[in-house]
Amino acid sequence: MHVPDAFLDAPTSVATGAVAAAGVAVALRKARTELDDRTAPMAGLVAAFVFAGQMMNFPVGAGTSGHLLGGALAAVLVGPWTAALCVSVVLLVQALFMADGGLTALGTNITLMALVGVFVGYGVFRLAMLVLPQRVGSVPVAAAIGAFASVPAAATVFTLLFAVGGTADIDTGTVLTAMLGWHTVIGLGEAAITGLVVGAVVASRPDLVHGARGVRAAQPLLVTPEAAR
Repeated sequence: MHVPDAFLDAPTSVATGAVAAAGVAVALRKARTELDDRTAPMAGLVAAFVFAGQMMNFPVGAGTSGHLLGGALAAVLVGPWTAALCVSVVLLVQALFMADGGLTALGTNITLMALVGVFVGYGVFRLAMLVLPQRVGSVPVAAAIGAFASVPAAATVFTLLFAVGGTADIDTGTVLTAMLGWHTVIGLGEAAITGLVVGAVVASRPDLVHGARGVRAAQPLLVTPEAAR
């Protein structure tokens, strides 16, 4: 979903850049409440995983590319604010050293993937957790649902931005059809990978999973006769 330089006009790029800067600034402050000495190293691992996942690109059309976003995965593992920072750093490195997404479009890409992707994915994850049984095993399922929803959501926001400030002579309906069509398929893959990764981490270290903290605290304490003695 990396947007290249000059694909959106200057006013739209400036506007998304301002949104991205504000979002990152808030995330820098809020992330302090999500991390501690045990979970901070997880943020580095999450950023590395998202970086590797986003390197698998394939063309969607009209100069854009499709790939895994990783926002919902990161948000469930380390929290939404920290996830926004992780994805933003990944996008910055890609723009500077990989020519993946333009520098003038960096604000747009951060808005789409580090803000929309992360917070839509995490919001849907939280809604799914309200419906699913309140146990740790529900966390990977809810994470997969959130991951699936985040991808077409980001694609839809991109289409809205293109309708406002797109510079290519392409019908907005054509862009919407291409983006939603491809990214719905990508969303299925993102859901599968997110569910598997979150499930693996929850199975081994549920205490490190941000999205599992409240669920684990809500679990009833079972006292066996042996323990009571």
